[in-house]
Amino acid sequence: MKKEQVVNCQFSVWYPIFKKHSIKSLILPLPQNVIDYLLDDGTLVVSGRYEWSDDETTTTVTAPEFPEFTSKVQEAINALGGRVFPKLNWSAPRDANWIALNSSLQCDSLRDIFLLFKSSDFITHDLAQPFLACSDQDSPDPVINYELVLRKWSELIPGGEFRCFVKENKLIAISQRDYTQYYQHVWKQEEQICHAIQGFFSQHIQYNFLDEDFVFDVYRDSQGRVWLIDVNPFGEVTDSLLFSWEELTGGGGIAQQQEGPAFRCTTSEVTVQPSPCLSYRIPRDFVDLSTGEDAYKLIDFLKLVRWCYKTFVI
Repeated sequence: MKKEQVVNCQFSVWYPIFKKHSIKSLILPLPQNVIDYLLDDGTLVVSGRYEWSDDETTTTVTAPEFPEFTSKVQEAINALGGRVFPKLNWSAPRDANWIALNSSLQCDSLRDIFLLFKSSDFITHDLAQPFLACSDQDSPDPVINYELVLRKWSELIPGGEFRCFVKENKLIAISQRDYTQYYQHVWKQEEQICHAIQGFFSQHIQYNFLDEDFVFDVYRDSQGRVWLIDVNPFGEVTDSLLFSWEELTGGGGIAQQQEGPAFRCTTSEVTVQPSPCLSYRIPRDFVDLSTGEDAYKLIDFLKLVRWCYKTFVI
């Protein structure tokens, strides 16, 4: 995987090419002061002021303000119906939905977006190390103009999402996107799904992207129509899901074994797996304490603090 391939998979590069086959989206340049804020690993304060004190000192942290950028973001959100799915040039904060009050990536303000972005390793990777897995490390890094991507919120059923692998402009493999769950309709409709995705690829995607090796995600709706969701580099930085990169790239592999693409899905509830994003979460009790959703847990915590203070300090 080359750095140029990563650059070509930026949202603002592929979206104008396939706009009519994707979800309505708006792209806003990300100011440098906002990038600095997202990379700052200090106390997480997304709005207002946070204050805490001990016996000797009181510490106050105030969230930075970006009035002009906030206004532009809110205007874009309103133009997209009031609810959006946010991402940067490449990644969405899928590893951070646990921190949102609705456990979702649905946002209606810049404050919601900041909370997700500041809590996401995926976003930090985009900002700090986008070319880490590239093979041409000796070449200079391309200049990246970071952007906030706002996509109109759509209720997508996970069982309708698929990841497609393209090598030398040939569709070689299709994987169920949410492989941690068993969807009976996916298993039963394999032939129809493959046919729909192959048709979409040959009519709209093939030979129209800037590279001949790439990965794209699609959504097949209840009417059988296929929508382009995302484009990713063809390499280990992209999750190969139910395939392995050795299969996808090795000589004599999947690409040479059959005429059509290989299709894989979770075939029974026995093979259901935990979501890989679970490893990014913190205990539910911590979330309840931080949001105040469970008053009894807060009371118990304060009692524990008081007991510890009396036992070990006094």
